[in-house]
Amino acid sequence: MSIGYRLSASTGIHKGDRDYQQDQVALIAHPHVNGCVLGIVADGMGGLSGGRKASNQVMMTARQLFERYDPATDDATSLLKQLVLEAHVVIKLIAVSTEEHPHSTIAAFLINPGGDCHWAHSGDSRIYHFSAGKLMKRTLDHSLVQKMVDRGEITEEEANNHPKANILTGCAGSADDPPVQTHLITQIVPGSALLACSDGVWHYFNDRELASVLTTLSARDASEFLISKARSRAHGHGDNLSLIVIKFDPL
Repeated sequence: MSIGYRLSASTGIHKGDRDYQQDQVALIAHPHVNGCVLGIVADGMGGLSGGRKASNQVMMTARQLFERYDPATDDATSLLKQLVLEAHVVIKLIAVSTEEHPHSTIAAFLINPGGDCHWAHSGDSRIYHFSAGKLMKRTLDHSLVQKMVDRGEITEEEANNHPKANILTGCAGSADDPPVQTHLITQIVPGSALLACSDGVWHYFNDRELASVLTTLSARDASEFLISKARSRAHGHGDNLSLIVIKFDPL
């Protein structure tokens, strides 16, 4: 079956104005299946050591599970849920053994050779799906301000600048089992784009800006532009930044 597009991709990471980097990002081609790709963004929290250990564990779990994944027989959504829950269990064990408080957001997507795309997220790292320059779907944060938006107490614009914007209601390593939301794109069409990123990136853009950037620039140029512009808009107070851009260009 012809899927009718050429996939191009880029990742980007920057420590922003922090003294250390706790974000991690990976885009992994399946070792045995052409056209099968896994993307993960993990924003570690819990101090220098704890946050890095948490995001390390997310990446390690993702690589181990994806290596054993067979798109012909396995369910991608189940794999992504397993990724979040397994990483969560090990991060909790790290907390017990080190007396640290490691946590990590997870935003992961899996593209199968047939052109279907599955994603899962926990925390406030996001995944966006654009098509023909329009936002089709994005994840909703597991955060206090998102709950306030859902209840109609504040607008999305107010949430972005709210003093409690960084308070999560769940992620890997949290006290309770992490919330996991999933989504399926049954068929990626030419002219589409995916963006996965930590809050150090999305905090500085609205959906229209992101759509414009991903529509008009190549994957590599979009990645570089978003990091550069987020750095500029942070005015010296920026968080770690990490992102993955994938474009599905017509043949």
